[in-house]
Amino acid sequence: MSRPTAEQQRVLDWAAAHRRDLPWRGTRDPWRVLVAEVMLQQTQADRVVPHYERFTAAYPDPAACAGAPLDEVLRAWTGLGYPRRARNLRRAAQVVVDDHGGRVPADLESLLALPGVGPYTARAVLAFAFGRDVAVVDTNTGRILARRAGERLTPARAQACADEWVPSGAGWEWNQGLLDLGAARCRPTTPECTGCPVRRTCAWARAGWPAPDPAERSAGVSTPQARFAGSVRQARGRLVRVLGEGPLPLDEVAGVLGWVDRDVDVESVVDSLVADGLVHVRAGRLVLGEPASH
Repeated sequence: MSRPTAEQQRVLDWAAAHRRDLPWRGTRDPWRVLVAEVMLQQTQADRVVPHYERFTAAYPDPAACAGAPLDEVLRAWTGLGYPRRARNLRRAAQVVVDDHGGRVPADLESLLALPGVGPYTARAVLAFAFGRDVAVVDTNTGRILARRAGERLTPARAQACADEWVPSGAGWEWNQGLLDLGAARCRPTTPECTGCPVRRTCAWARAGWPAPDPAERSAGVSTPQARFAGSVRQARGRLVRVLGEGPLPLDEVAGVLGWVDRDVDVESVVDSLVADGLVHVRAGRLVLGEPASH
């Protein structure tokens, strides 16, 4: 195991002093880490905390989630948004049970084969559950990588830079630290560079923060989402929440959504949820989950 460089040690020291207290950081259980990382996709950590605690209490291992009806899993997910993540997590649990003996796999190829698991989530499980020296690249770490390099990065280049930067034997601490650093200091519009442990080696800061910001449209860095109010995303979430209380007659869907005069939009919302396997139609009613025959 090689000693960390001066820059790496500054980051590790900063990370140890500023680490956020989040419930999934207190476990190395691969299933709980996977649940947390799926929940954290497109959702801020503070919002995830209560949902994570309830979900893992209801489904403490892959077998419990794999064997639960989809409608129950979707109800447990209510409030987090993007319900396809819950469907994919249940499917992933089923693959873990069927193909891996109920244990979340510990290799990148098998993790990437799980439904709903992409490069970031797979590497996060390897780093945070199995302690591997792999790098995770998300919107927070992506900003740091691009600004440190002083240029926009392709996905391959960003991952290569991130992998090269991980100090030997410190994958867990390093990645958690960079996630915190990106969230607290290397922010999208108001980076706080004073006291940043990467300041001395950050090409963008050393150049005087010239425009454009290299993090803009760089790999891993998220772009502003479309307006949520009145969107199809909001309608889908509202409808799934209502269906969590019981089936809904099709002719009442428009009223629930508040779109009485927009039948085409209502139909597209329903069709999208059916296509995603989140709801089905039975006897003129919209029902949460899969048909009973499944």
